[in-house]
Amino acid sequence: MIWHELGLKRYSEVWQLQEQFFRQNITAKENGLPTTQHVILCEHHPVYTLGKSGKTENILVDPSTVGADFFKTDRGGDVTFHGPGQLVVYPILDLDYFKLGTAAYVHRLEETILRTLKNYNIAGERLPEAPGIWLLQPFPRKIAAIGIRVSRGITQHGIAINVNTDLSYFTKIIPCGLAGKAVTSVEHELRHSVPMNEFAAIYKRCFESIFDTHATVT
Repeated sequence: MIWHELGLKRYSEVWQLQEQFFRQNITAKENGLPTTQHVILCEHHPVYTLGKSGKTENILVDPSTVGADFFKTDRGGDVTFHGPGQLVVYPILDLDYFKLGTAAYVHRLEETILRTLKNYNIAGERLPEAPGIWLLQPFPRKIAAIGIRVSRGITQHGIAINVNTDLSYFTKIIPCGLAGKAVTSVEHELRHSVPMNEFAAIYKRCFESIFDTHATVT
C-alpha cells in the first residue's frame, strides 16, 4: 500500500490524482495485471462538494461568498464541507485484493475512524439511518463523513474527519442533507487543538491494522 501525504491542497488537484490512480487500476484489472493500493491523506482549501444524489437546495449560500470552492462529484451522499484542519482520506483500493464487498469495506472505513477517535477518548458510534461517525451523548453530532464510489471493484473518494476544522462553514449547508443535526470536531470535544501530523500518524496505524497491510510513503 502506498500512502500519499499531500498536506493542504485544492480539491481539484487531488481529484485529478484520484482519477489517475483509479484509471491505472482499472487498466491493470482489464489486462490481468496486479493493482496498486493507494491512500491519499490531505487537507483541502475550503470547498463544498455535492454527491451524485445530492440536492443543491442543501447549499444555503453561494460558496464564493464565504471563500469556498464548489464541486459536483460522483461519490455517494449529499453536500459536505472540506477545509483546513480536517483530515481527508481517499483510498483507491482494489476490493478484490482485500476480498471485500462494498458494505464490508465501508464498515472497515468506519472502524478506522472509531479506533482513531478512541485514542483521544472520544467514543464515536455508527447510526444506521445516518452515514458517518457520530457522538451521541448528550445529543447527536457528526464528527466524520463518509462518501465513496466503487466501480469494477476499485474505490474512490472516502472519509473526512473534523480534527481542528472551522465548524462555521457547516452552518452554510445542510450537512449530508440531514436537517437539524449538529457537527463537531476533535478540537471542539477536547477543548483544545490537536496536531494534525499526530492525528494523521495515529490514523495511519489504525488503517494499516484494520486492513492488515504495510505502507510505503510518498
